[in-house]
Amino acid sequence: MTDYDVLRVFCGPDGGYGNELGVVRDGSVLPEREDRQAFAAKLGFSETVFVDDPERGVIDIYTPALRLPFAGHPCVGTAWLLDVPELVTPAGVAGTRLDGEFTWIEARPEWAPPRTLRQYATAAEVDALDVPPPGEWTYAWAWEDEAAGRIRARAFPGRGDGIDEDEATGAAALLLTDRLGRALNITQGRGSQILTAPQPEGWVEVGGRVFLER
Repeated sequence: MTDYDVLRVFCGPDGGYGNELGVVRDGSVLPEREDRQAFAAKLGFSETVFVDDPERGVIDIYTPALRLPFAGHPCVGTAWLLDVPELVTPAGVAGTRLDGEFTWIEARPEWAPPRTLRQYATAAEVDALDVPPPGEWTYAWAWEDEAAGRIRARAFPGRGDGIDEDEATGAAALLLTDRLGRALNITQGRGSQILTAPQPEGWVEVGGRVFLER
């Protein structure tokens, strides 16, 4: 059995919730893409990371169904686990930093896969949504307090791979931050928290709490 860690990323203020992440610290045990894909499907987390160089922060990210050039919660979780100054993803090099209880990555919006960002009038409308049928990756959001930058969001990957709703989604939060052009405090899923902030030259920081589950 391949050894792996399980993290919870973007946990709430009390340490609850967050999105589970599998991390295989020694990616050399599964060097082939098809084997990595099969292992990610077996684990069934929304994403699984394979670390190919822990000192340089070189990582490879998979959902249960496909390989991703970049994803937010896997990068934040792996940044916390490896404690390196940057992560090297197929999309580009993301800066990382640990700041008290929060772990941050700095990434570019164009690295994120396309997402439909759908605004609703109220947080209650977002809460009441049913899972849509597969076909479109949708980030449903509404202002909870626009002046304070507080947002309520839910994410529906629509891939048909068993992940009907994503508890916390850094890439979608990055895209929403880029669109709105301001720092955000997002409550997603059942109670996960994602913090974001625009940075110079089109970069965006995405941060949250990370806990080692097992």
